Parts: sequence; structure tokens; C-alpha cells
Amino acid sequence: MSRQEDLDTALAGTAPQVAPRLLGSVLHHDHVAVRITEVEAYAGPDDPASHAWRGETARNRTMFGPRGHLYVYSMHGHHCCNVVCADPGTPTGLLIRAGEVVAGVDLARERRAAHRRTAIPEHQLARGPGNLTRCLGITRSDDGTDLRNHCGPWLELRPPLPLAEVRSGPRVGVPRAVDVAWRFWIAGDPSVSSFRPARSSR
Repeated sequence: MSRQEDLDTALAGTAPQVAPRLLGSVLHHDHVAVRITEVEAYAGPDDPASHAWRGETARNRTMFGPRGHLYVYSMHGHHCCNVVCADPGTPTGLLIRAGEVVAGVDLARERRAAHRRTAIPEHQLARGPGNLTRCLGITRSDDGTDLRNHCGPWLELRPPLPLAEVRSGPRVGVPRAVDVAWRFWIAGDPSVSSFRPARSSR
């Protein structure tokens, strides 16, 4: 089975079904690699917390396209990246919330240091969606990238984690559908975000 077929199979399903499958996989870009430790699922028109809840726009168009592509948007001065799953026309996204830098640590630290005055512990380098994209050098220009190719961000799919290692709970900072347990993370991993209630719209 090719890497393209493998990723297509792994991403086929609803957002909450597919999200745990990304845990432990590795996102690569621009000489840095991050092992994914936390993911949130967003289910398009069926999910009032999703960018696609009210339909297609220029901003969220990638979510309506084929699975296996990267949806990148800007918020509060940083970028967030989502893996598109399901079939074209069904806008679902998996927000990559946090991870562990497993390659290019010095470069990731340099990118984070440009926005910080104090030293950052290694386990916090890619904690939070904006910090993760900053470590990887992902920007809005990467929106729509096919994660099966190596000409931009690409996803190295790893074997699924045992269910005993996966936890789930409410999504972070979401003002609508706040009780939906569609955040998934690796139990006990220090890079996982601390939960906080919503302050503003996603």
C-alpha cells in the first residue's frame, strides 16, 4: 500500500473517529518534525464550533476539498493548522493542538525565541496550535498543501496508539458546543495543552 493510499484510508471517517488516529504521527516541515500529541475534531455544518458551520467561504475553502490536505488559518496573530478528513464537500478538520519536537529542536527553539524573552522548556516548544506552527514554520501560504507530498508540510503516519494511551475531553477555548468531548491527547504527555474555557470565538 502506498503512502497516499494509507493516508486516505486513515483519514476516511468522521472527524471524531479520525482524530485519535493522528496521535503519535509526525508532521514535518522546513527542517523540523513534531510528533502529534493533541488533536481536536471539528465536524463542519453539524458543529457550531467549526469554521464551516455557516458554509463555504474564501477562508475555509480548503475544508471542503479532498482529505489529506492542510487547512491553515490565522487567529490572534498566529497560524493554526488542521488536517482535512472525510470526502470532498464534507468540511471536517482536525486541529493539531500540540506536539513534541522530535527533529530540528534548535531551529524550533530559535523560531519560538523570536517571540519570547525567556527560555522555553523543550516540552513546551510546540504546546498550543500557534506555537506548533511557529516551530514548523507553517504559515497561511501553506493552506491547501497535500500532506502526501514532500514539497511542503507532510504527514508521516505512524501506527495507531493503544486505546489505553488516549484520553478525550472538551475542546480548548471553544465558545459553542463546549461539552463535546472532541479533544484527544496522549495520556501523560507533557506537551499536551492545559485546558481552559473559551474567551473568544475560534
